[in-house]
Amino acid sequence: MLLKRFYDDPLAQASFLLGDMETHDAIVVDPNRDVEAYLRAAAAESLKIVAVTETHIHADFLSGTRELARRANARACLSNEGGPDWRYAWLGEPNVVGLRDGDSIRAGRVRLDVLYTPGHTPEHVSFVLTDEAASPDPLGVFTGDFVFVGDVGRPDLLERAANMAGTMEKGARVLHAALKRFRERYPEHVMLWPGHGPGSACGKALGGLPVTTLAYEMRTNWGLRNDNEDAFVREVLAGQPEPPAYFKHMKRMNQHGPAILGGYREPPRLPDDGIVAAVDRGDAIVDVRPTRDVLAGAIPGVLGIPTGASFPTWAGSFLPYDRSISLIANDLPRVLATVRQLAMIGLDDVAGWYGSGAFPVWARARGPLAVTPMIGAGEAYERAQRGEITLLDVRGLAELDSGRVPGAVHIPLGDLPARASELPRDRPVALFCWSGTRSRIGMTVLRRAGFTDVLDQGGGFVAHAEAALPVQ
Repeated sequence: MLLKRFYDDPLAQASFLLGDMETHDAIVVDPNRDVEAYLRAAAAESLKIVAVTETHIHADFLSGTRELARRANARACLSNEGGPDWRYAWLGEPNVVGLRDGDSIRAGRVRLDVLYTPGHTPEHVSFVLTDEAASPDPLGVFTGDFVFVGDVGRPDLLERAANMAGTMEKGARVLHAALKRFRERYPEHVMLWPGHGPGSACGKALGGLPVTTLAYEMRTNWGLRNDNEDAFVREVLAGQPEPPAYFKHMKRMNQHGPAILGGYREPPRLPDDGIVAAVDRGDAIVDVRPTRDVLAGAIPGVLGIPTGASFPTWAGSFLPYDRSISLIANDLPRVLATVRQLAMIGLDDVAGWYGSGAFPVWARARGPLAVTPMIGAGEAYERAQRGEITLLDVRGLAELDSGRVPGAVHIPLGDLPARASELPRDRPVALFCWSGTRSRIGMTVLRRAGFTDVLDQGGGFVAHAEAALPVQ
């Protein structure tokens, strides 16, 4: 048997290719939208993908199951659990089959048995892996968003991201019961392959190991150790990070069937002299250059999100799903990397990109670029105490447990576009987050809202704490 794990760092998401090296049949579990990666890997091992499946209707990325199954002429195997409200709308398409608890998917002597594991979502299933060539006993479980390393899948997303009131406590109790059945049913030696690692918003304390065991999690994972249902409900709902705004789009798009992408397309280079009119029209433009370049000179009114680890979260939160998007970048490789990351969350309509020549065009037409001065943590705190600046904390709500800066205004970055009007405009605004990435995105959000005097409190809350400045 072959088992290959794929991991997308910006999404903190894992997917898997399983193959029988004698029959050359293979299964892919939880593919993302980069379907070429699975096709290349299968071809390199002389495998034919015969089935593509997923653990649940994903909220944090656009699934590749539908497209990969079509490209490979394979069956798409989808959960048919959870009731009619959670049925995939494309379940009736040719070569698509519904899965129930106890069903199996085969690739030669590699068998995946479907295990219904609700709670994170009502339709969630896990897949119990048996390598029949080696043993009739289960080897491990692909747990998706059911069990992570050190954590369990959050049951509150339907309420907090999709506005389905009254679902999170019920989901928490269902999850607790499913976890109890799981640990009682399987031997402790079984391996567990979770669907996410650190950085995912699908849990609050995910560990970074690519694989674990049921025995280890029963000793270290708070969710599997907690036998008291009420205590579990309180703990699993407490301290969860704010779900990114785009999660509600992913749920809808994945349930109804992601569009067939057909590969990433290279967007055209746009003429530099069109940048002024594009900004004036209110085009959706995002500057994806490195942060240092954006701080050194940016076009006011243009959102800045550097391509990198947190790009999908903030691009999905701030960019529109109903209009085309244009990019500003230093070079084509960064453009292509951005196009891939946008496609992972269903933002496929990239109209083109402006290069570095757009900046002198803007400067000649409208004046200087926006330069962001840096201010140290100590100076920022002292000036805020004197009322000379507004100190703005854009960390998430759960992060405030680690400490607050006295006198700082707190607005989570995801809420900043809607709440920028709460900030005074008669003094500079100095932004900080945990270490610096989100606050620097927030500076461009404020400039889009008309703020002209913004400062970068370098080092974020970490620098504040390291300087032994007051913390509440």
